[in-house]
Order: sequence, then C-alpha cells, then structure tokens
Amino acid sequence: MTRRKLPTLGMVVLLVAGVGLAAAQMQESGRQELEPNVPYDGRFTFVRLRYDNPLGGFGRRSMNAWSHDYNRAELHFGKILSEVSLVPTYLGGGNVLRIDDPELFKYPIAYMVEPGFWRPTDTQVATLGAWLRKGGFLIIDDFAGNQWSNFEDQMARVLPGHRLMRLDASHPVFDSFFRIASLEMTHPYYGAPSEFYGIFEDNDPEGRLMVIVNYNNDIAEYWEWSDTDFAPIELTNEAYKLGVNYVIYALTR
Repeated sequence: MTRRKLPTLGMVVLLVAGVGLAAAQMQESGRQELEPNVPYDGRFTFVRLRYDNPLGGFGRRSMNAWSHDYNRAELHFGKILSEVSLVPTYLGGGNVLRIDDPELFKYPIAYMVEPGFWRPTDTQVATLGAWLRKGGFLIIDDFAGNQWSNFEDQMARVLPGHRLMRLDASHPVFDSFFRIASLEMTHPYYGAPSEFYGIFEDNDPEGRLMVIVNYNNDIAEYWEWSDTDFAPIELTNEAYKLGVNYVIYALTR
C-alpha cells in the first residue's frame, strides 16, 4: 500500500466535523438505532462484532456494551482512512455482525469492544476461531482493569493454546503506515497506562498477527468525539494513527 505524505493528520481530523453532525443529533434523542448493513462490494467496510450482554445496557444512552461509540466512531474513522490512504473505503459508517454470522467470512477485519462483558456461545467461539485461522484480523478495544480476566478466558476458548503477548513499538503493526515511535498512552477516562497485546498464528511472534489488543485504552472514544473538543488533537491523532496502521497491516499481510 503506497504511503501518502501529508502536512499533518490534525488537518484531516477537521474533515470529520461535518460527517459527525447528523450522527450526533441522532444520538441526542436517546438510544440509537442500528444502521442497515451494506452488501459486501470489495471496499473496506468497518465491521463491528455484536454479542449478547447478559448484564443488559449500561452507560450513556443505556447502550449495550458491544455498541459503545457506535456509529460516530466508524463514520469518522472511515473518513480519515479514505483521506490519508489509497484504501477504497465505505464512508457510510460500517456493518454490525453477530459473531456467528457467516457474512463475517467476507470481511478481513473486525472490531470488538468491552470484552469484559463478552460471553460467547460455543457456536460463536467456533465461528470466530475459524475466521481468525482463515486470515481474519480482530481489533479489541475499549476495556480496562479487571475486564482483562474475562477477555483472557474467552480468547482461550476461541484460540486454544494461543498466548497473549505484550507488544512494544518495534512490532511492524506500529510502522505499517504511520511510524508510531511510542506507545505511551493512557485510558481517556481512567488514566491507567495503556498496554498492547497480540495473538500470533502458531504463537510465533515473527508470524502473522491475528488479534491486536488495546488494553487500558479506548481509541474509538477519540474517534467518536474528534469533531469536538473532547481531547487534545495530539491524542486524537495518535488514536487515528493506530487504527489506520491496524487496517493497513491487516490488508497487506
């Protein structure tokens, strides 16, 4: 994938303001409705994984755990990815798929949040594991603290025998498009220092990265509110750089 030199990513972030206005107005009225999925057409389409939350909705707008930051995060991220790269990108947000939906196998990349509330069925475990082994790339985001324990337990069901390995900035995923020299970040609300983990095919750290984990972090929170003054633009830039790098890495390996 050819890199395109830009003046600054911060200039591109300004482009999302118009994109997010309608979505923001929709959310003000309360619990948001799911947008209809679009058929696969070869473009990169943001895919968010949906799961049943036995604890019900919580947080702002009483949203289910899997839907946090939907769909402003995907709207804004698609705009940025399209502007800074040559990746053909669907700009209408993204698709939401249940983990055991066969449609998942049409898409190379999927995103999931709040894995501390994730309780997959055996069928979902089998589907997600098969998708990952066939070349899928999973981004885990938006969790912190004691949510780790459940996430680790459920991933052990999905990929038995595979280990979660701590990543540092030397891994190619952090240099697949933007050069990310430092991973010193904190969770936008809790202030906990962020950590990045990966699961590799056959537990080979030189091999294919199958799962990228943003622990004590929430990069989509920065995407969602990047058309506001929620966070300094430098922090929002770093969150977008991570997302773009993840997509470029997955599409080129």
